[in-house]
Amino acid sequence: MEINILVREKFESVVDTTFLEKIAGEAVNFIRPEGNYEFGVVITGDDEMRQLNRVYRGIDKSTDVLSFAMGDEPEDDGTLQFPLSADGVEHLGEVIISYERALEQAQENNHPVDKEISVLLIHGVLHLLGYDHEDDSEAGEMEQAEADMLQRIEELK
Repeated sequence: MEINILVREKFESVVDTTFLEKIAGEAVNFIRPEGNYEFGVVITGDDEMRQLNRVYRGIDKSTDVLSFAMGDEPEDDGTLQFPLSADGVEHLGEVIISYERALEQAQENNHPVDKEISVLLIHGVLHLLGYDHEDDSEAGEMEQAEADMLQRIEELK
């Protein structure tokens, strides 16, 4: 598994990339223990998150986490847009987290920012793996997977 981690310079001194890689890897392995995967994790601030949210979702405000999955949805003629595993690696996409939003939510929830980042990273990774929360049944399944993964990660500490 290859996890590419990018922490914007402003947050380099407060983010442990080894911790991020461990959480992200455990999250994928919890759901899909078999396979060769690659994805990215970006830690940024509210300004960049607002811009990404506006451009890609049409929402002109910051958010805590965004996931951009490498979709394998076929075109109308049945062909795929991109050979996702031509190199033997399944490219999942990218999870982007606002450190500023994570810090704010951690304070609101009275827990460490590392735990909040874990929650957001798990949520984002689940999106990359095809989970969604568009309807109640999907939301319930995703929430259960998040809780199970967070418990497993807490046990590994």
